[in-house]
Amino acid sequence: MRWLLRWLLDLARRLLAPFDLPLLAALLVLMGIGLATLYSASNGSLRVVLAQSTYFAVGLAGLWVAARLPLPLLRQFTPAIYAASIVPLLLVLVIGKGKYGNHWISLGVFNVQPAELAKLTLPMMLAWVFDRHRLPPRLPVLAQALAVIALPVGLILLQRDLGTAVLVLASGVIVLFLAGVSWWWFASAGIAGLGAFAFVMLAPVEWMGFLRPYQQERLLMFRNPENDPMGAGWNIIQSKIAIGGGGLAGKGWGQGTQSHLNYLPEHTTDFVFSVLAEDFGWLGVVLVLALYLFVIGRCLWIAAEARDGYGRLLAAALGLALFVYVLVNGGMVSGLLPVVGVPMPLLSYGGTAPVTLLLGFGVVMAVRAHRPVHR
Repeated sequence: MRWLLRWLLDLARRLLAPFDLPLLAALLVLMGIGLATLYSASNGSLRVVLAQSTYFAVGLAGLWVAARLPLPLLRQFTPAIYAASIVPLLLVLVIGKGKYGNHWISLGVFNVQPAELAKLTLPMMLAWVFDRHRLPPRLPVLAQALAVIALPVGLILLQRDLGTAVLVLASGVIVLFLAGVSWWWFASAGIAGLGAFAFVMLAPVEWMGFLRPYQQERLLMFRNPENDPMGAGWNIIQSKIAIGGGGLAGKGWGQGTQSHLNYLPEHTTDFVFSVLAEDFGWLGVVLVLALYLFVIGRCLWIAAEARDGYGRLLAAALGLALFVYVLVNGGMVSGLLPVVGVPMPLLSYGGTAPVTLLLGFGVVMAVRAHRPVHR
């Protein structure tokens, strides 16, 4: 029996060797909370939970493979990986499906959302570009980086997926910031952003003709959802009721009324965080946010320990991108930001999104495995 025990321990050691165990543990807890919340949000649907569990299993398998990849090999093939991710973005414009545009490619049993892949491949490509030059980057290198960002973001905008385009753009901007791009570029962008926000809040409807009708509707409801409480403002009003109704400790798992009585729309996807708040209250919300912060902090620690510029930029960018995803969805469901159809990482139901996210954390673990050994 001793040889069997030693063999099992050796096998477990080999299987767990590429993992960063603290990061993996936090991700597993988040996935467990996500499955529990989805079970409640779907009124006890095992089909939804099993489907999401399958996506998580695929993502964890991808994470394990990515974590075992030698970082120099990953750096070498980064341009090919980036180019390969552009192909489905072009393909989805021709054969894609979606509610408001061409977002998914149907592969029979499941759908693939190519835009999600860009959240991973864009930071990889930018890290590759900057790693080949001195930092902070000069203007020619910066122009090259902006072109790398513009290609996937432009293709995603053609799909009429503004929310994902914003997130992909944000993941690129994060790498620019980490690469030491001059602060006045970001100041200029911030001023432009404040101007756009003021336009959204103050401009009359007649000036929004460049936006599609559903986009105009979302912006108008962001201004004041009470103007149409039974129509376009319904989503955000019900989301606020669900969040506020949870109180300190929540109504209890599976006891929330907004989702179970079908008041809360998209309660397994975009607004699943509202279900979490109603079921588990502010204590549950604080726990989940603390887990997100731990994951982000762990990624930044791995980045700080990285051996080279490519790994440092990549690990930090993927960690900070998670912060943006959580911020946008949290602001959206609480009425602080317009509704743009952005899921909450590892909580919202989905396929390509969690798989890609877990692949990204596998890449972060590959960076950790390549760190210098302290003696």
